[in-house]
Amino acid sequence: MATIREIIAYTPEELVQEFDSLKVDERGIGIMSPKGFFHVLRLRSLKSPAANILKQEMISVGGECATSRSVVLGDPEPQDVIVMGTRRQLAKLGSRLKAQPFGLKQAAGRIEDFLKKTTKSSRRADSLLLTLTGEPSRYPLIMGILNVTPDSFSDGNAYIDTSAAVSHGMTLFEQGGEIVDVGGESTRPGSESVSTEEELGRVLPVITRLREQTDRPISIDTTKAQVAREALEAGATLINDVSAGRHDPQMFEVAAQAECLLILMHMQGKPKTMQQNPHYDYLMDELHGFFDERLTQAAKAGVKEEQIILDPGIGFGKRRGDNYEILRRLGELRIFGRPVAVGVSRKSFLQSELGEMPRDRLEESIAAGTIAMVNGADILRVHDVVPALKSRIVSRRLMGSV
Repeated sequence: MATIREIIAYTPEELVQEFDSLKVDERGIGIMSPKGFFHVLRLRSLKSPAANILKQEMISVGGECATSRSVVLGDPEPQDVIVMGTRRQLAKLGSRLKAQPFGLKQAAGRIEDFLKKTTKSSRRADSLLLTLTGEPSRYPLIMGILNVTPDSFSDGNAYIDTSAAVSHGMTLFEQGGEIVDVGGESTRPGSESVSTEEELGRVLPVITRLREQTDRPISIDTTKAQVAREALEAGATLINDVSAGRHDPQMFEVAAQAECLLILMHMQGKPKTMQQNPHYDYLMDELHGFFDERLTQAAKAGVKEEQIILDPGIGFGKRRGDNYEILRRLGELRIFGRPVAVGVSRKSFLQSELGEMPRDRLEESIAAGTIAMVNGADILRVHDVVPALKSRIVSRRLMGSV
């Protein structure tokens, strides 16, 4: 009697294994594999004639295309289009669009770029990890948090003393953290900015002394170009800018000159006001638009694409549901082809009905962090290194990496 089961393959390798179990011809596997993965893509700001042509071409290759009614009526305003199809259908669509007018050649390039960036079975972070640690097999990277501030939401004032901060930083490394992120200005909701001089006075002694004791990667968490510049001179390895270069446009120049890694984070508003009334019409679409614009500006300032890491900004100008949506849909950021950093540790969106304090959110933090790693995070920013390393083992096994 015939039976049936659904095959859920997350990688091309898993699908090939299923074909191999049937002893399918190798040439047949090459033909069929691209048909086993279905994608839904949103193309932005197309003219109505372009949208109509794209719809006809997508349907002709066996896929689907969704447009608004105004496209049919020739609305002069730019239109978004959603295409749905297999990788093979999308590849055919890209080829056909190259010969079409109304900017569709550029759309074809975007589709081909997406297929190229999402074909690789290796992680986006491989080159990043090799640069930072010399060990490309260790991912996602665990970034230990070292706040040298009196008012951080979780551990404020605990490490304001330089000796205590350095000792904790070395502990984070000794526990197995690959990076330590040093910050001298709190970015908790409602926090006030501090002067450049005060921030430098907090972070430079810590970075200097850490560098004297270790050659491991040190990150400077700052939105100020001068702080970043002097921190790099003191021994920092990369810049973590929660404003993505918007607070201080010279940040891009500093990163370009130093040729260092740069984390660009999405945030709606500023730390002082970001949680007063955050709102999104289409959250993931707004994140994509934001990163498109920031990557363009960074490139204009001379920052190379391979220097950039993206962070969706969990908890920064987000409602509780927004944070969970980002975690569920984190894989959508792979379209940029850049490593993704995520910070969920002890944040308020994880708070349960028990009303626990930030330090009591370990289990929730580990659960959210594991989901982030499975869904594509290449760097996980944490307060608690050892539990994060244990959860990394589980996530790597789930992803078939161990």
